[in-house]
Amino acid sequence: TPPSIYLHFADKDALLDAVCGRYFERLDEVMQQVAAEQPTTIDRLRAQGLAYVRFARQNPELYRIAMMSEGHPDSDVDQALNTAAFVHMRDSVQALMDEGGYPAGDVTVTALGLWTVAHGLAALFISRPYLPFGDVEEFADRVLSAACLGGMVRGRGGLDAISGWSSDGKVLNDD
Repeated sequence: TPPSIYLHFADKDALLDAVCGRYFERLDEVMQQVAAEQPTTIDRLRAQGLAYVRFARQNPELYRIAMMSEGHPDSDVDQALNTAAFVHMRDSVQALMDEGGYPAGDVTVTALGLWTVAHGLAALFISRPYLPFGDVEEFADRVLSAACLGGMVRGRGGLDAISGWSSDGKVLNDD
């Protein structure tokens, strides 16, 4: 019965934290399963992002609660986020840095950038499914691939040189 729930949880927020914590555990399991099947580190990272988006689309209400409601830095939800799926994605970024595939830098900030891309895709697919994405899976793969590969090119004279900007935001060529 509804009142019996509160024998196990102090209040509604504690109940939601537990639900979200379980969501993140399941998300991590799915992301790790697809990552294990990949031949390269960059493929693993891309697959983790795609699994994130796919899982969010399959669980839209839980995703809204877990990722689109107000967070609390000391809650169980954020603890799960920092110790499960995000950590494994960060580990993939660190592996790319160690292999020389990504330029050295703050691994957490780099992983958070990629997480942001996956979250943006998931949030748009859930909240605005009527936008003309075409095949959603193909769209997500294209965007995540571009983000992953963009990280590999950045700082190597690639995109920065083409755009005329250095990695610290200074103009390289003011012509």
